[in-house]
Amino acid sequence: MFQDVVSFFINYSFLGISLANWIFAGSLIVVSFVLARTVIGFFLRRLRQQSAQPNTHLSHIAVEVLSGTSNTLLLLASILIGVGVLDLPERWLGRVSSLWFVVAALQVGLWVNRALALALARYFRRHSTAETYQGSALATLSLWGAKVFLWVVVVLAMLSNVGVNITAFVASLGVGGIAVALAVQNILADVFASLSIAVDKPFEVGDFIVVGSLSGTVEHVGLKTTRIRSLGGEQIVMANAEMIGSTIQNYKRLQERRIVFELALTYGCSAQQIREVPQRIEGIIRQQKLARFDRCHFRNFGSSALEFETVYIVLDPSYNVYMEVQQTINLAIVDAFAELGVTFAHPSRTVFIESVPARETLDSYPTGSRKQTASHSDRNDH
Repeated sequence: MFQDVVSFFINYSFLGISLANWIFAGSLIVVSFVLARTVIGFFLRRLRQQSAQPNTHLSHIAVEVLSGTSNTLLLLASILIGVGVLDLPERWLGRVSSLWFVVAALQVGLWVNRALALALARYFRRHSTAETYQGSALATLSLWGAKVFLWVVVVLAMLSNVGVNITAFVASLGVGGIAVALAVQNILADVFASLSIAVDKPFEVGDFIVVGSLSGTVEHVGLKTTRIRSLGGEQIVMANAEMIGSTIQNYKRLQERRIVFELALTYGCSAQQIREVPQRIEGIIRQQKLARFDRCHFRNFGSSALEFETVYIVLDPSYNVYMEVQQTINLAIVDAFAELGVTFAHPSRTVFIESVPARETLDSYPTGSRKQTASHSDRNDH
């Protein structure tokens, strides 16, 4: 009975291959897959133990890379191992060897892709000036360019292995690339603008900028657009090319604020009061810890007021700090001017009316009328 069963598995064939070989191949597939997962799991446990210790960034990257191993590709590799023990025709053996390269290239590509993402993210996080790293234009472009280059190499290598003439393929890609570039030139303009932002760095993620009439904090710099969170809370999306073509004010890089403000006093001030006004203002500003006095002058005789100009520096770039300092100065100036007895001026005009004595009636006539009257008198005399 046992010999009959063994004879059945040996003699019965499917697609020209005995059933025993099929069973052996299937068993080898299962064993290969389980063994591969076991080996990967063993290395992952060892690497996790090492990454738990300080200053083991490479171990952490290795853990993340191995965690990205594709079970689908492992299963395909196990199937190829099982198929390799079958008595296949010569033409199928060549295809199986090509599939081996495709599976290996895809898995290596996935590992390198994840390693590039982790390594570049760690590099730009270490060199980022922001407290919370959210990515920059240079980081985005670097990662995107590295991934494109990687997968182009992987795809070309796979095509070359399966017998495709990649020389003609690359030449056709060049011609097609020119046509695509002409069709998407507006998009390419934004992409090159993002490259300019990445290299020149007029702003980065986290900076508060003003572009024309729009202002807000930069949240993300992409390949085509930049997203800004305005003070009102809404998100503003601007094309990179449009931003590069505009004047950008970056307040994040502001270290000090130079403040210029003007005062206008009435012409009723005496000379002594005019001399004391700049001294009082200077004393008020010098009392502020976050302000540095620059100058205060009686600038001009205005059309309706005496004009004073004051300049000082706020030592903190925060807008709220500037407003607090300015408010304190304004209130102190109001108190000082009340004590000094001077009055703030507002636009006004004084009209002086002069009374003119009455003249003779003849003088009030126009010149022509006086001549006509004189001629009429001469005729009467004759």
